[in-house]
Amino acid sequence: MATLVAIAYPDPLTAEEARRTVQNLQADLVIQADQVAAISRDDEGKYHVTTTHGAASSGGGAAWGGFWGFLFGLIFFVPVLGLALGAGFGALFGHLGEKAVDKEFRDQVREQVQPGTSALFMVIEKATPDKAIAALSMYGGTVIKTSLSDEDTAQLQEALSKNEPAPVA
Repeated sequence: MATLVAIAYPDPLTAEEARRTVQNLQADLVIQADQVAAISRDDEGKYHVTTTHGAASSGGGAAWGGFWGFLFGLIFFVPVLGLALGAGFGALFGHLGEKAVDKEFRDQVREQVQPGTSALFMVIEKATPDKAIAALSMYGGTVIKTSLSDEDTAQLQEALSKNEPAPVA
């Protein structure tokens, strides 16, 4: 079972700083860089998303980009421009729909991410969420967690692994 963690911050810059920290600690936290994203809202309310999937050379990185686009669209009603999904990933999102991320989590995140604030998002599968949260304690923030069901986690992992390139022999 995977855990989706959001940590909300009272300013627009801290989530990006925390994302870079997680990226630097990814070996210790057993979190891949693609499984981390930051979103901020400027004072006018416009959303700004930062992920590392764009630099990824594998199809899995692009798939994570699709996941973040789907998630932020679901939570914030913000369509992510340029989001292209393969048929398998589109079917996965059709199956997951709103039930993949519970309403309470979505409502809490919406309430926390107001103009002039930011949030860090992580999908944690192998490490305990508490370890990742402890590594980020220097930034403060409000922690919001939800679990993805075993079924939804497996389907997400299957969709992501289908997009991985074949191993080089």
